Amino acid sequence: MVRTIVTTDPRLMAFFFVLRKLCSWALLIIPTAIIFGVNVVGPWMVLVALVIGMLVVTGSIAHLRRARLVAGKLDKNVLSSRQRLRIEMPLEAGEAFDLVEAVIGALPHVADMDSAVSTLSMRARIERVGAFERDWHILLNPLLWFAARSNLVVATVAPGDGTSSVTVVCEPDIGGWSDWLSVDDASNYETGEAIRRALSRRVAERRRREEDRSRQTETEKELAEARLGLLTAQVEPHFLYNTLASAQVLVRSDPARADEMLGNLITYLRNSLPKSDRQMETLGAELERTLAYLDILKVRMGNRLNVVADVAPGLEAVPLPAMMLQTLAENAIKHGLEAKPGGGTIWLSARLVEGQLEVTVADDGRGLGAQSSGTGIGLKNVRDRLRLIYGEAARFTITANFPNGVAATLSVPAGEAVR
Repeated sequence: MVRTIVTTDPRLMAFFFVLRKLCSWALLIIPTAIIFGVNVVGPWMVLVALVIGMLVVTGSIAHLRRARLVAGKLDKNVLSSRQRLRIEMPLEAGEAFDLVEAVIGALPHVADMDSAVSTLSMRARIERVGAFERDWHILLNPLLWFAARSNLVVATVAPGDGTSSVTVVCEPDIGGWSDWLSVDDASNYETGEAIRRALSRRVAERRRREEDRSRQTETEKELAEARLGLLTAQVEPHFLYNTLASAQVLVRSDPARADEMLGNLITYLRNSLPKSDRQMETLGAELERTLAYLDILKVRMGNRLNVVADVAPGLEAVPLPAMMLQTLAENAIKHGLEAKPGGGTIWLSARLVEGQLEVTVADDGRGLGAQSSGTGIGLKNVRDRLRLIYGEAARFTITANFPNGVAATLSVPAGEAVR
């Protein structure tokens, strides 16, 4: 039974490394001398062998010291001229390949690089730069006589389930036989570790960017919801103040009508306020709320206010921002009909046009020339809420109504989930 002794002692590992290099050079020198008819035990041959042996020992020790300096340790992997790395990446194969290609392309002294996206593989040649500034020392170091002038980096990406496995091989650009007679000054170990660090750093940066975008999106969503809640909350006090102010006036001039208005207000609040904290309602619920609001105003305006509702069948369940239809009706009353002698009519209509719900509130009041054209808080809230809820998918337009008055139209996605 043969036992293989494996040592992890750095001193023993260094000793066997130097011994292996000496034996390799001895196996090269002795047969060469015999082939050329040189006396292997002659004084000149012994002298040459001793000199070469000393240079091999010196070069081996220099390689060991540099390998330990680069890696901070000595082991079998560090001393090897051929490095193989396997790196798991939490990316799809295509993304991982692009990242690996960018990292290898950014390595110093890359002479040329070939990549094949179809096979998820690439190959690069890296010029080997000496560990020292002077090149003449190569002549004094037999371990560099057969050393390669460049290194090769071969990388392949294996796709997985949402992840990728990257295999990187760094080796001298010369046959494997050279490993017995030469060293690479830990250049391939350096290259492999540089690739590992660069990939780890770029993956970490990518993850941080994704987390930052996620946090920013969540913050923007929270701010939008808070602002939307504030805009919605502004609607109720606006209506309530106006109604209570009107009731206060009627109490002195017409107590019976004031009592009717307050009764209608109680009915309205009972049906509406429990739902006022909701951002979205159905068109049917909003129409019912708005008609209740207009009934309250009829008590104050009497025959000066007429209401006509025309909603296409089947649209009652379409979602619509809460209180928005009432805001448009309130704006029509305040700016169009309330100050007009004789009052007028408000039309509420809803149609489905090319997948968009179009809701129009029109009046035959004083027209655009006599009102603010949407610069007040009510219409500003309408625009802001539409933008926060639907983004660019909704429109709000104000046009002149023929022959008199104004028409305000909402156009929102019908039956689609809002953001």
